[in-house]
Amino acid sequence: MAKKLITGADGFIGSHLTEKLVQDGHDVKAFVYYNSFNSWGWLDTLPKEILNQIEVFSGDIRDPNGVKEAMKGIDEVYHLAALIAIPFSYHSPDSYVDTNIKGTLNVLQAARDLDTNRLLITSTSEVYGTAKYVPIDENHPFQGQSPYSATKIGADRIAESFYRSFNTPLSIVRPFNTYGPRQSARAVIPTIITQLLSGKEEIELGSLTPTRDFNYVKDTVQGFIEIAKSENTIGEEINIATQQEISIGELANELISQINPNAKIITEEERLRPENSEVNRLLGSNEKIKQLTNWMPSYTLKDGLAETIEWLRVNLDKYKTDIYNI
Repeated sequence: MAKKLITGADGFIGSHLTEKLVQDGHDVKAFVYYNSFNSWGWLDTLPKEILNQIEVFSGDIRDPNGVKEAMKGIDEVYHLAALIAIPFSYHSPDSYVDTNIKGTLNVLQAARDLDTNRLLITSTSEVYGTAKYVPIDENHPFQGQSPYSATKIGADRIAESFYRSFNTPLSIVRPFNTYGPRQSARAVIPTIITQLLSGKEEIELGSLTPTRDFNYVKDTVQGFIEIAKSENTIGEEINIATQQEISIGELANELISQINPNAKIITEEERLRPENSEVNRLLGSNEKIKQLTNWMPSYTLKDGLAETIEWLRVNLDKYKTDIYNI
């Protein structure tokens, strides 16, 4: 059976993908960000019987030597390591270039040198910017509306160049907004839920009018797995989307009605993106992934939110609900 490496395995989606691959019986190596605390991020919360089956490699995606060492003997690489917070990219864009562009280049170079059999590069729906038409398919123009999205566009295009120049067997996987257990409070759904669960009567948010296409994390993970299985997806850019949208205001009001109907929404200036940077509408097409793979979303937004609320209720102590997490 192919040995699989997940970069960013210590993060939100990466930890779920790692867990799922182990549960499915695969030989898995997890690339986690080195730190002196010996923390493996969200992997530390996995059951011991799962964690004991994972080979953990601590490194830095920005270092080509460590990346190549981690990829030796690997058949499939799922590259998820990235900086993803949009507000942080406004004041620290250099770190996004180093991590998202150079880090991806390191993975691509190692895959080329080592003749890696399969490579999945993680993109983001943010590369499209505000929708020029909906549903957004893979032919939609790109627009860098934040330093974060610009670096992801750059990483995607470098990946495309390696496929076209060197026949690197890769796919560019483009999830729309993923949510679920283990997501940080920099994202809107855990921001709303954790404020409500902590008893706040005033829920602090940014703009309420943008719409998003929300994927439950288990559906996103299954999308990665199905894309990796298919030979038809090599050289392709593929959305993972539900093809449904909801505004942030509608989402917040739904969660308020479920958890604390007395709560009110307060717009906080600090949480607003610059006007031209805000992505006002994201509604993705999932026609291509359904044509090329066996993927179908299994979770409704209602079901996914229910699981997320219950997980956050149990793990609320892991969140600082009194500060703005960028």
